Amino acid sequence: MSDIDLRAGEAAVAPPATTDAGLTFIGRIHTPWTQRADCPRQGALDGPLCVIEVFAPWIEALDGVAQYPRLEILYWMNQSRRDLVRQNPANDGRVRGTFSLRSPIRPNPIATSIVSLERIEGGRLFVRGLDCVDGTPLLDIKPGRRCFTPPAPEAATSRS
Repeated sequence: MSDIDLRAGEAAVAPPATTDAGLTFIGRIHTPWTQRADCPRQGALDGPLCVIEVFAPWIEALDGVAQYPRLEILYWMNQSRRDLVRQNPANDGRVRGTFSLRSPIRPNPIATSIVSLERIEGGRLFVRGLDCVDGTPLLDIKPGRRCFTPPAPEAATSRS
């Protein structure tokens, strides 16, 4: 995108040279939306059924995921511009800094959604609650914060 695409009050910067953060896309997200403009602003747990496709060799990492009714999905908003420091998201004159917004336009367009897990079939998770374009790269899957209880530490054992 260019400066011509800026809304009133928005400001863009020249991003620094990219460096490799070592991210690995572990899958692909399939949704009904083919364009950013069609995506909901926030996903809804009663939204349309979407599929998270996990690539080999990561399918085995899904072991145990089915016990969590809510999952946190992290994904890479690969169609987002990355240079705005001030945004006017509703084009209403209320300009704010990028870090005070949940906009997908960020220096590192990592997004998260809490989804409702419907079922798992092999390396495919059927979920509701996403808000991204079909084909979005998947970064990670975690149990939902409120569903996850870490294992209790084992009792200390004394040695004689």
